[in-house]
Amino acid sequence: MPTYTGISSEAFRHPLDRQAEQALRSLPGFDLIARKFVEFIYERPQLVYLMGNAIQVGPRQYSTIYQIFRECVRDLDIYPEPALFISHNPQANSHALGQENPYIVVNTGILDLLNEAEIRAVLAHELGHIKCGHTILIQMAMWAMSAASVIGELTFGLGNFVSQALIYAFFEWRRKAELTADRAALLVMDDLNPVMSSMMKISGGSNKYANECSLQEFIQQSEKYQALDDDGLNQVYKFLMYNGAQGAMLTHPFPVERLHYLRSWAVSEEYQQIRQGNYQQTPATGAVNVKVETPENESEKLRQQIEELQREIDRMKKSN
Repeated sequence: MPTYTGISSEAFRHPLDRQAEQALRSLPGFDLIARKFVEFIYERPQLVYLMGNAIQVGPRQYSTIYQIFRECVRDLDIYPEPALFISHNPQANSHALGQENPYIVVNTGILDLLNEAEIRAVLAHELGHIKCGHTILIQMAMWAMSAASVIGELTFGLGNFVSQALIYAFFEWRRKAELTADRAALLVMDDLNPVMSSMMKISGGSNKYANECSLQEFIQQSEKYQALDDDGLNQVYKFLMYNGAQGAMLTHPFPVERLHYLRSWAVSEEYQQIRQGNYQQTPATGAVNVKVETPENESEKLRQQIEELQREIDRMKKSN
């Protein structure tokens, strides 16, 4: 496996990721969301939850997974090493969050469905999010959407700033950020097949019928999906499906679409240059840099926020 010592996240960042992030930051309300996020959200509660409800991976806990993980951390030149947790959940999924203390959560569904090479690809993908500084913006998006859904006046001071356009922009960026993380997975694997097969299995893989799944057929399905764009109406349908036509906006591009983008990059001159060691090494802070300041007395500030929240709830109850 290649090791990319000193590599900058900008060396492999997808241009659509960069464009979507710039569009998001330019929208009214983004800066307010960032300030409120810093004010109300801390990483510690999430880490406390994981420490209490998941297994932290280490030398004597899921040792095989830990060794794969450490190799991926080394290959992408990430320091310090993030935390890795295994959560008991049959859904084949994983995610990365946190800025000051970044961490990755992998569901047991991933471990049960994928082989070791594919698990390595998943870990490298999630580490790509951390390498690029995606995690804090993902958390901001989750929090902003949650705050926007609160009924009544309990909006944490956001008022009408959480516009539909801002929500669309958050989702659009999240989808494009996945394309960058897929590139990180390919860099670590130096082999397109396990990255693509992990996507295929997560889409609809089965341990029982694994021998009846064909990666080549899935690649052809990806090509057919791209050909649907020849009909302009299909492009409209795709847009609607991504943006809530079936009840929920999608946080990830369709796997067949991710396959298309990654296969194109795998034969690009840019990818070949990185493999040869010709890549940008200037330190980068990631896609989005949102300064998180830890208060001198965090517990006191948290207590004040809880009291403020309780006063708002009591006021709403009295007005009903």
